Amino acid sequence: MKMAGQKIRLLAGLLLAAILADAQVAAMRFHPADHVYIEYTGRIDFSDPKLPRFWQPGVYISFRVKGNYCGIIVNDEELWGKNHNYLELVVDGKTMRLQTKTKRDTIVVPGLSGGIHNVTLVKNTEANIGYLELTGILCNELIEPLGKPERKIEFIGNSITCGTGNDQSLVPCGKGVWQDQHNAYLSYGAITARKLNAQYHLSAVSGIGLMHSCCNMDVIMPQVFDKVSMRNNAIPWDFKKYQPDVVTVCLGQNDGVQDSAAFCNNYIRFIKKLREYYPRATIICLTSPMADASLTAFMKKTLTAVVEKVKREGDKKVASYFFSRQYSSGCDYHPSLEEHQQIADELTRFIKKRMKW
Repeated sequence: MKMAGQKIRLLAGLLLAAILADAQVAAMRFHPADHVYIEYTGRIDFSDPKLPRFWQPGVYISFRVKGNYCGIIVNDEELWGKNHNYLELVVDGKTMRLQTKTKRDTIVVPGLSGGIHNVTLVKNTEANIGYLELTGILCNELIEPLGKPERKIEFIGNSITCGTGNDQSLVPCGKGVWQDQHNAYLSYGAITARKLNAQYHLSAVSGIGLMHSCCNMDVIMPQVFDKVSMRNNAIPWDFKKYQPDVVTVCLGQNDGVQDSAAFCNNYIRFIKKLREYYPRATIICLTSPMADASLTAFMKKTLTAVVEKVKREGDKKVASYFFSRQYSSGCDYHPSLEEHQQIADELTRFIKKRMKW
């Protein structure tokens, strides 16, 4: 009888806790996606301000919340009826990697203690995994944001810049599906921006090239750079929304060794197009961090020629940076998480010196 009484009290306690938890959630206020205190960074389609939609890796949403409960409601495209995006949830500087499970998920923010907390949600997977939409935030109170950093950087590139193949924390290389190792939040660009206290955009697509893309892709970067969804070559992007101080270009891995003159001419045309979009930005041309010796030699030669020619034509805000070695110990010879950190260390030092930051 004593044991039965203990079980009854335990069940009653669990039931009471569940009722209180449900009551707590029911008492929360719904803050729609267009709430003035929610900050968005990245290429986002605001055609429906109540359902902002985004494809690109590294797009991030930030807000400050007060209380001990917060639920972030997101929609996943569920591309092909099976794809689910990975996200990074950052709460007061602590990170958590997670994945959507359905077409609409409520992501419960853990560890809230009742005070004011800083929350950021990042799209870790890239455009061809499908879009995400923010529906809104369920919490007691949103707090006015502190404001974004003044510095802005844009990182143009391919799968390396996307953060493809870098994260084996949940699924090892060769297991699961392709996107299981994607982590844009811990890509070299995102890390570099945080080190420099800057906003960032990752304008990147796996497999894309300057003049030749791999894997039977039907687009190249100059063709899709003006789009919100680059992989789909869809929805024009308004460049007035984001004017970076620094633009890095990390293309060439998928082009491979090409005719030098053709590669240089294509690269120069792309720089001139970037200059139209960004009249005041410093443009930095990068070698590919995962290139072998042959491709690295080709890129050093051609990028040197490109920068020299552009400068002779009057554009002095163009530079090149050559990475110190090959980084390829992640999945499918991409940089690993540790190597993205090392790449970011190199790039941070160069940008900091160049920009006097």
